[in-house]
Amino acid sequence: MKSSLSRRLVAEFFGAGFLVAAVVGSGIMAERLANGNVALALLANTIATGAALVALILTFGPISGAHFNPAVTLADAMEGGLTWSHGLAYVIVQILGGVAGTVTAHLMFGLPAVSISHHVRSGRSQLLSEFVATFGLLSVIWGCSRLQSNVVPFAVGAYITAAYWFTASTSFANPAVTIARSLSNTFAGIRPSDVPLFMTAQAFGAVTATLLFRWLAPGLARDAQNVIVAHAAMKHMSCRAEGDFHEF
Repeated sequence: MKSSLSRRLVAEFFGAGFLVAAVVGSGIMAERLANGNVALALLANTIATGAALVALILTFGPISGAHFNPAVTLADAMEGGLTWSHGLAYVIVQILGGVAGTVTAHLMFGLPAVSISHHVRSGRSQLLSEFVATFGLLSVIWGCSRLQSNVVPFAVGAYITAAYWFTASTSFANPAVTIARSLSNTFAGIRPSDVPLFMTAQAFGAVTATLLFRWLAPGLARDAQNVIVAHAAMKHMSCRAEGDFHEF
């Protein structure tokens, strides 16, 4: 049974909040312990983020679909997985959750609740990286939800872990996370003036991947409600647990 909108919004709020807390908090911890070794700090930040993402998708996916990301919500709304009004509500709570995650991470490490970032992330290579990162993320989501829905949480976590390293921007791939990280003058931060173009590149990446998979995987709109965690797969597992092996 599909969760009520209020439950889905609460799930999106806490999912986005925990995700950003993991990104920012692990960045702070990594920077403190790495003794100036940026590669080591990035590795620690990467592992924590990827692991948290898998856990959060598994936790909140059956409730809200575990978007935690306006780019994913945009793509899902494009394909009819949720209405545009519900999509807007998702985006609002994702942003609020992300900001709460930043504030929480700061307070856990004894920092001011908000500190505007001075970390410059600008230029064509950074924007191309964000387009590629988000295009790849939506490709993984659409491809797996269409063909192998049970592996989506692990595929998404693995992709983001890899994209931290093969993109020059370290793969934000999420407008809500981008906004939240602009409020953190730490390892994970981004200068506020760089945020709009990052978000534009992310939106283009999400839309382009969705249009591609309309052609690559016909029937994409039918599976749009399965983003990120397929509710059909959850139903199937439930039926098996009850000894019901009928096709759904």
